[in-house]
Amino acid sequence: MLRMKRGQKGFTLIELLIVIAIIGILAAIAIPMYRAQTIKAKLSEVTNGMSNVASALGAYFQENEVWPAADVTGKANIQDSFGVGLNQVGRISNISVSSAGVITATIGNISGEVNGDTLMMTPAVNASDSSISWTWSGSVAPTYRPKN
Repeated sequence: MLRMKRGQKGFTLIELLIVIAIIGILAAIAIPMYRAQTIKAKLSEVTNGMSNVASALGAYFQENEVWPAADVTGKANIQDSFGVGLNQVGRISNISVSSAGVITATIGNISGEVNGDTLMMTPAVNASDSSISWTWSGSVAPTYRPKN
């Protein structure tokens, strides 16, 4: 009796190439998005530290009705002036508060894309009720900046 030859099992070369192409396309899209989200997550340490300084600075303004008379530069000086400890925030390489209330932080230890860039918070005081609103700006790319 003649037996019929069974069909071979497995994938063809074309099927394997299609799968590899799909994985390559997905990786080309996913890796840059992952990097951007990683940078944003690391920047949250900087923005949280700056927000703490903004809260203390806002309290200072509400009590004294003026911004600090002189610029305050450095983590230690900010802790002495406003009581905000930033020594453990490793992603801020330098921070300062101007006599106009502008908070400027220099970013470090995150990524080559943003290291050395600055992130700024600028206050705007409402004349009718003395409330303070903050605007984000700086040299860091707008995609990484918090929304105003």
